[in-house]
Amino acid sequence: MTTAAGQLKKGSFRFPLTESLLLLVAIFWGTSYGLTKSALVYTSVLVFISIRFSITFLCMLPVVIRDFRRGLNKDWKIAIPTGFILSAIFFCEVFGVSQTSASNAAFLISLSVILTAFAELIINKKRVSNTLWLLTVCSVVGVLLLTSNQNIELSLNSGDYFILAAALLRALMVTLTKRFTEGKAITTTTLTSLQSLVVALVAISCALIYLPASQIVIPTSSEFWMTLAYLVVFCTLFAFYVQNYAVRRTSPTRVSLLMGSEPLFGALFAMIWLQESLGVMQLIGGGLILFSVVVTSTKES
Repeated sequence: MTTAAGQLKKGSFRFPLTESLLLLVAIFWGTSYGLTKSALVYTSVLVFISIRFSITFLCMLPVVIRDFRRGLNKDWKIAIPTGFILSAIFFCEVFGVSQTSASNAAFLISLSVILTAFAELIINKKRVSNTLWLLTVCSVVGVLLLTSNQNIELSLNSGDYFILAAALLRALMVTLTKRFTEGKAITTTTLTSLQSLVVALVAISCALIYLPASQIVIPTSSEFWMTLAYLVVFCTLFAFYVQNYAVRRTSPTRVSLLMGSEPLFGALFAMIWLQESLGVMQLIGGGLILFSVVVTSTKES
């Protein structure tokens, strides 16, 4: 039995579970932008983030308590720094998207893939393979072509700088998560839950400080809560759990590259759900992203 298992493990076929989960995250995130915009009709950005991440934390709390009782979270404090980074990512992305075009945002955020490769080299002292570098560049070029239905401006405005900051923070997030959690006693559930708690507390604090009382209102619309339920379950709880799970088992660059396919699935969602069409350049760009994703998913780490 042991020999057979060893042969299966070393065989040519390996079901890419981690990579498949990351692609699911990219698919869910590809659908999240339009849904987030519809939810923000009913409330402010800070209140929305506060509710979204508070619910995420509460959903995971029973499992976290169980893990603490079992003594599995002795190094729980390492989750706090990455929680603040995640907070900064959300604020930069939200404010950036509100001040720049969707095409600019999609392209600039995709640069996190390349930035992650550099972050791995600088922070974790780990060299990224030439193949992964090539696939990284291929993916970024694909995003550029995919978003070329609108003109990407060479001059950067304040929104573009926010998105660039978010791209850098994404790279730091996955790289530092890898470094902080390596060999540490903390479950992925607790890591994700505490990160969500930090984001919620930061958003609540900012709302209380910067928003007038009239804007701190809990929406009552059923459409809002249905949209929020989808975003919490699939785009927050599942997505960040998978990101933390994956980054502890493979390289941060692979994680970023696979999640960087998000614009492809966003475009497919727009085609299917919104009946939008893609031109030749967009199809070529989508093909390059798909090629990068397939090769990254099936190649050995």
